[in-house]
Amino acid sequence: MVQDNTINSSDSGKPKRKPRKPSQGPLRDKERTMARMVASVGKVIQKKGYAGLTAPNIALAAGVNKQLVWTYFGGVDNLVEEYIMQKDFWKSGAKPMMQRIFSNAENAGASETNDVLQAQLEIILKDKIWQKIIHWELGENKKMLRVLADKREETGEQLLSLIDHYFEHTDVNIRARLALLIGGIYYLSIHSKSNGSKVCGIDINEDKGLLEIEKAIKGIIYESFEKAKTQKTLK
Repeated sequence: MVQDNTINSSDSGKPKRKPRKPSQGPLRDKERTMARMVASVGKVIQKKGYAGLTAPNIALAAGVNKQLVWTYFGGVDNLVEEYIMQKDFWKSGAKPMMQRIFSNAENAGASETNDVLQAQLEIILKDKIWQKIIHWELGENKKMLRVLADKREETGEQLLSLIDHYFEHTDVNIRARLALLIGGIYYLSIHSKSNGSKVCGIDINEDKGLLEIEKAIKGIIYESFEKAKTQKTLK
């Protein structure tokens, strides 16, 4: 009895173990595999371009059976769309900035507008995948690319709605001006990286040329806000 009591006393001093949760290994494995497959889309785009986005190529880059493209994503288009949506400018590179702008929406103005466009220029110049995606959008009529463009436009519309009031009852069409700036950013970025040639004598592959473009973007935006302000003051 003494021995039994000693054993019981010793056992009672040990911390009780929490019951183990059911293993979620297969679920985690599936999530990791899906993430690897999505990332492999980018690898294929870099090596083979968008023409190489086939199930065998993506599966090979991910190290998985090509059948998983349909099992997990329902097909190549859905997998590629998932990758592109994750790469979207508004959801990746610009996300912290967008959160800051929307958290202080009533004060959004020239500075915030300039920040967004400068970020676009920086990200597209650096990101070869984004350059290829934009080029792809221009060259092919695909549903997933249209969905991406439409979602990008929806986010842009939210931003524009924050600054529209500055330009009411003026002849300054800020949307038209920003459309030209964004189009210019896309073209200059892709053009400079695809063949390295100058545009209007400016080479944005060089620091000096890039600085001039950055200054021009800022100047157009600030001048637009100032012109609208002046017109409202004179009325």
